[in-house]
Amino acid sequence: MPGFITGDSTPVDVNARKCIGAAILMGVVGPEVFIVQPGFVQGLVEYLGFDDKTAGYVASGEMFGIAATTILMTFVAHRVNWRQVFAWSLLVIFVANALCTVVADPQTFVGLRFVAGLGSGGLISLSFAAIGLTDNPDRNFGFMIMWVLIYGAIALLLMPTAYGLAGMNGVLWFFALFPLAALPFVRWLPVSGEEHVQVEEDAVNLPAQLKGMALFAMMFYFLAQGVVWAYLFLIGLSGGLGEQAVANGLTISQFAGIVGALLAALLAHRYGRARPLAIGILGGAACLYFLVGEFSFLVYTTAVVVYNFLWNLTHPFLLGAMASFDRTGRVVVYAVAMQMIGLAIGPGLAATVISEGDYINVNWFGAGLFITSFLLILPPVLTQARRFHALAAAKPPA
Repeated sequence: MPGFITGDSTPVDVNARKCIGAAILMGVVGPEVFIVQPGFVQGLVEYLGFDDKTAGYVASGEMFGIAATTILMTFVAHRVNWRQVFAWSLLVIFVANALCTVVADPQTFVGLRFVAGLGSGGLISLSFAAIGLTDNPDRNFGFMIMWVLIYGAIALLLMPTAYGLAGMNGVLWFFALFPLAALPFVRWLPVSGEEHVQVEEDAVNLPAQLKGMALFAMMFYFLAQGVVWAYLFLIGLSGGLGEQAVANGLTISQFAGIVGALLAALLAHRYGRARPLAIGILGGAACLYFLVGEFSFLVYTTAVVVYNFLWNLTHPFLLGAMASFDRTGRVVVYAVAMQMIGLAIGPGLAATVISEGDYINVNWFGAGLFITSFLLILPPVLTQARRFHALAAAKPPA
């Protein structure tokens, strides 16, 4: 068997281009279905005959698998051979997607999507960990996000054509074979990583109550994303648009997401965190107001472009805020877990409020969760800023 499956432990330079490139590739393969979830859910409804609610449960099943492995890896990553985890995760994704092509029972399909999610979670967690070991993680995370969104833009654009040419099974076979194409690159990845806790310069220790509010804010924010993102394609169709028009709008929105992520990196601490988070979270909620009833292609595209831009602008500021709420790095670890839990629960929760073919309740529910998230994150962010400025003012001049 190949060395990366049997336990090859040849060391690599984590800053080498081939190592960074391999980690980015794993970071793209991991969320290969989630990043195109609106198109995937539309395929379940239009081509497999699942109803809207069942499609939501399918999406939730995969996200629960991702969440389970991501949470597990926070505890065991230092004990396992990373290359083995990468390799077996890729194989698990291949097998689960291949089996989905021969399954018609919705419950079995949900189970297989959960298994695929287990593999995806291994790739997502360790690809982020590998990038975190590099000398310039901020830049390399930026490249990873960029390539994930480029993949999503291209895939969403091509999905209607792929469905027309090969049906749902053709798309599932792509999701199966893409991970196999990544297997040869596993040997360029690190075997393990030492845990380096990097404390933010402006980190202070907040009371447990405020930390708890921040963690629930993270969960509610990504719960809202899970509720809305899975149904954006079907929301477009219900508004009177055609499949390709919806795909085109979502494709453009992916490129807007790249701009949002890069803008967050450029802004950094220039305007603090409260204002960017207010614009990002509340702006995301406002976008959903325009996706009710019938709407034009211009309205849909503008709404999803702004929505995706604000999502990718907000995410880095949320993570930066979590890192500033204690000086041990633990809040960030818990926050990532809350993020995955929110994304896992969201699609299934949305399925409970859908009226057949009508998604207005999804929009209002998502908007309400966004607003709740902002109300929860604001007190910790403002308290952290006050304490940091007070400590800075109390320091004697150098």
